[in-house]
Amino acid sequence: MPPKQTAGPPFEKNERVFCFHREMLYEAKVLDIKNADDGEGWHYKIHYKGWKDRFDEWAPQDRLRKFNDENQEFANQMKAQFATHSKASSKHAKSKMAGKIGESESARGSEERQPAATQSGRGPRRARDFELEHEDAFHARPSIKLPMADHLKAMLVDDWENVTKNQQLVPIPHAHPVEQLLNDYVAHERPRREEGSAAMDVLDEVVAGLREYFNKALGRILLYKFERPQYIEMYKMWEDAQSKYKSPCDTYGAEHLCRLLVSLPELIAQTNMDQQSVNRLREELTAFTGWLAKHSVKYFVSEYDTAGQDYIDKARA
Repeated sequence: MPPKQTAGPPFEKNERVFCFHREMLYEAKVLDIKNADDGEGWHYKIHYKGWKDRFDEWAPQDRLRKFNDENQEFANQMKAQFATHSKASSKHAKSKMAGKIGESESARGSEERQPAATQSGRGPRRARDFELEHEDAFHARPSIKLPMADHLKAMLVDDWENVTKNQQLVPIPHAHPVEQLLNDYVAHERPRREEGSAAMDVLDEVVAGLREYFNKALGRILLYKFERPQYIEMYKMWEDAQSKYKSPCDTYGAEHLCRLLVSLPELIAQTNMDQQSVNRLREELTAFTGWLAKHSVKYFVSEYDTAGQDYIDKARA
């Protein structure tokens, strides 16, 4: 919780900023400022660059970031990861999030095959008109707003900086892999739900969906370039019949799982899930993210490994 106000707001009216929207970082402008209803912190009216005015919204201070080179690079990295997944989605149209929650089918592939300008009797449509209609269609889909604790967001930024700036790596195989983490969460949550109930079924399906998404997404969208040689070595290990490590869930941990959680709002916006299913899924993911935040000390590594020169040369190549 932010401290009580003792000075003016850290962001000014008309200031150029970055702002999280559905866990993606976008360039924006501060239109107005007000005190939060509880008298703590500040809220900012945000206009996202290139978006229509009807998407302006009030955002709490923890969603804003200063407009500087470091945050620009972070925003570009997040968008690049999402773009990589979108390209893969056109080749892998169907992806199951949870049987009882609903089947997820990518709509991105068909959209990417649409021409940039559609022919009509009066000539080609302007590309900008097409982009605005594409934006409208995107925001019309059922969306998921997944809250994330501030210290998890900070850990994500530190994670990005450790890997991309400091040339460090998460120690792999992880001491507390995703498989263990998910099993621990189910063990924590199961006593709170009636055995055989719909709530228990949904829990099992969502956890199974997270496991499947993580295994499929790790190599496609969750890795930074510097981590690729490490991933190749892990992949060789998974193919070894004698190895006890058989998948990303057995090998990678909370750092990479948290990267998936950040991407989920954008990924789910591409699916054909109805609003009721999206709302139910949001409840489950919010509970899981809150639990992970409370146990972050256990599941996140305290120190990253510093890569040797041989590894750095492989990563650059």
